[in-house]
Amino acid sequence: MASYGKINEHEQAKLEARRRTRKRIAIIAISSIVLVCIVVGAVVGTAANSNGKKPSSTEGNGNGDSISVSVKAVCDVTLHKDKCLETVGSAPNASTLNPEELFNYAVQITLTELTKVLNGFSDNKHTDNATSAAMGACVELIELAVDQLNETMTSLKDHTASSSKSVADLRTWLSSVETYQETCMEALVEANNPNTTTFGETHLKNSTEMTSNALAIITWLGKIADSIKLNHRRLLATAEADLPMMSARGLLESSDLRKIANIVVAQDGSGKYRTISEALVEVEEKNEKRTIIYVKKGVYVENVRVEKKKWNVVMVGDGQSKTIVSGGLNFIDGTPTFQTATFAVFGKGFMARDMGFRNTAGPAKHQAVALMVSADLSVFYRCTMDAFQDTMYAHAQRQFYRECDIFGTVDFIFGNAAVVFQNCNILPRRPMKGQQNTITAQGKKDPNQNTGISIHNCTILPLDDLTDVQTFLGRPWKDFSTTVIMKSFMDGFINPKGWLPWVGDNAPDTIFYAEHLNFGPGASTKNRVKWRGLRTFLTKKEANRFTVKPFIDGKKWLPSTKVPFKSDF
Repeated sequence: MASYGKINEHEQAKLEARRRTRKRIAIIAISSIVLVCIVVGAVVGTAANSNGKKPSSTEGNGNGDSISVSVKAVCDVTLHKDKCLETVGSAPNASTLNPEELFNYAVQITLTELTKVLNGFSDNKHTDNATSAAMGACVELIELAVDQLNETMTSLKDHTASSSKSVADLRTWLSSVETYQETCMEALVEANNPNTTTFGETHLKNSTEMTSNALAIITWLGKIADSIKLNHRRLLATAEADLPMMSARGLLESSDLRKIANIVVAQDGSGKYRTISEALVEVEEKNEKRTIIYVKKGVYVENVRVEKKKWNVVMVGDGQSKTIVSGGLNFIDGTPTFQTATFAVFGKGFMARDMGFRNTAGPAKHQAVALMVSADLSVFYRCTMDAFQDTMYAHAQRQFYRECDIFGTVDFIFGNAAVVFQNCNILPRRPMKGQQNTITAQGKKDPNQNTGISIHNCTILPLDDLTDVQTFLGRPWKDFSTTVIMKSFMDGFINPKGWLPWVGDNAPDTIFYAEHLNFGPGASTKNRVKWRGLRTFLTKKEANRFTVKPFIDGKKWLPSTKVPFKSDF
């Protein structure tokens, strides 16, 4: 018979768990009420401050409807306010929607617009090779944007923005959608056909502005959450559901991934496949579990693509100088920069270790990418990226590189991802006669994008004798270019000015460039360029913004890769 008045340890644990659950629910409920009050306060305050008056019934969206307080508030934070009032203001029952619902609508109409844009590019035919190649790149890029927005909409429908996805995720995805469209325009400009450029500008104008506006709205909502120290746990919960499943993590605990590989590639026939591309066909689409592909030593002359639906691929070689993927596509021979990559990654959760990626086109062929990454939550460990101009294209999404060697000449680490290079060797090499070396070229165009290049605890040394070559840390590719170099060694070959303008003799005031606590004979900031956007010292708080934990949300997803990393400054 059970004794009365006593609870066994198991029952006691269950009771305590229920109490803790009730407490958490109560805290979240109270926090939600506080958040709603703050959002409403921000909405009313924004509307009241707009033009110093309250909105009247005569202020409308062009259809004779009055603009609601919420619509005015969210549109006031955008870069394209008129477009926001025209589009978001036309939402069904807009006057009854709160800012978060208006954000959801902003994503939805952007998806609709981009789908129309995709159809326009797909139907456009051209005869000359350069224009056809550029249009083909645009179709691929806009498809990536549409896919990303579809996935974003699915996640919002499944969970609603206020309870499931973090602001960091949503900002990353919308930043990438904007980057895809910008890269399309770059490909059209490269084709050097004024009619094609005009076509792109006309067709992409609305979708680009609408993407920017949606990004601005979620950035604003994130700031409101931060203002009451909710960070990303209250406004939008963590995105652990999108990370590799626990069962997948165990696969990476082995010290030698080669022994537990799912697929083996070998040129000598000792594996299941002789090429990497053949092996990737076998990978299950949208697989939440890791698929480990062991690529035995050898030089694999092929252009490899890890497609968008190939999730959580882990590729491991026999060493960064032993397993090498090699190709020679380049801009001079007619391929848009975006499509020159020897190895291109689009599927999220990708990881490579102990491999080399090479583009053999040489300096005379100009843009020739060795590795291009446009995959969220991607990692490269003990890898080599070997080319000349545009070696390492960190295109979009969140990326991490550890103990890698990167060789190049002009703009050889470039793109608009949120990327951290940690404990890497960055090795400028001899360019063509008359050229200058520039290590980085970051391409942030919108201030709300959460992107940039962070170089942390790295070593910058010359690969060749560069005593007669001017070598700079980088140049700002776009108006809001963001590049930070911290706690890194710089050899004396770095030009004392440090940085080179993209055009003219200055840089936009809106860039954010920083050098912080670097050392070595090339690290002195005494004679650096006097740009308003260049910092030669950061506070600890400012420096930490560009470390693994906050900048790429790395504390949530990097541990599952078993790759070493330092999460903060």
